[in-house]
Amino acid sequence: MTTNSRRLLGALLVVAVVTAGCAAGPNDVSTVDGVPPAGFWPGVWHGLIHPITFIVSLFNHNVNIYEVHNNGNWYNFGFVLGIAVLHTFTSGNAARRGRRRRGGSPA
Repeated sequence: MTTNSRRLLGALLVVAVVTAGCAAGPNDVSTVDGVPPAGFWPGVWHGLIHPITFIVSLFNHNVNIYEVHNNGNWYNFGFVLGIAVLHTFTSGNAARRGRRRRGGSPA
C-alpha cells in the first residue's frame, strides 16, 4: 500500500466513524411524549448516512436506519431524497471513471 492509499483509507475511516455518531436513534423514543419528531432535514441526513448506519446497526442493537419518531410524510420524503442523492452522486462518478478507462469520451 502506498502512503497516499493509507492516508485515503485513514481519512475514510475517520469520516465513517464521525458520521456513524449522527445515526438515527433507538426505537424507544417513539413512545415518549414531549420529544419533537424528526422532520424533513433529519430525514435527508439519515438517508445520506444510511450505508454507514446499516453497518453500525448490525453490531449495535440501539441503532436503527430509520427514525421511528418522525413527523410522517416529510421525514419519509427527506429520507428517500437523501438516499437518492447519495446513490446518484456515487454511481455517476463510478460510471464516468469506467468510461475513461475503456477509452470512451468522458461525459
